[in-house]
Amino acid sequence: MKSKTIKLLDVVALTVDLPQYNLWQGQVGTVVEILANGAAFEVEFSDHRTGRTYESIGLRPEQIIVLHFEPVSPDTELAMLPV
Repeated sequence: MKSKTIKLLDVVALTVDLPQYNLWQGQVGTVVEILANGAAFEVEFSDHRTGRTYESIGLRPEQIIVLHFEPVSPDTELAMLPV
């Protein structure tokens, strides 16, 4: 994934296992800091029941993927057309 597509507060999922942090592919976190001009991102992983952060770690763009919750059009003008 290109780093310019990842933004602050994006919801992301891990694309790799990180057993040293007890994090596994598919776990979901939030980008809370952009590091080294987008070469890395601080991602916070929280317990959805309590809201408590259980891990916050710097990750490279290839270790995460942005999750989309609505359709994304390659042409933003087309996305603005009424349905």
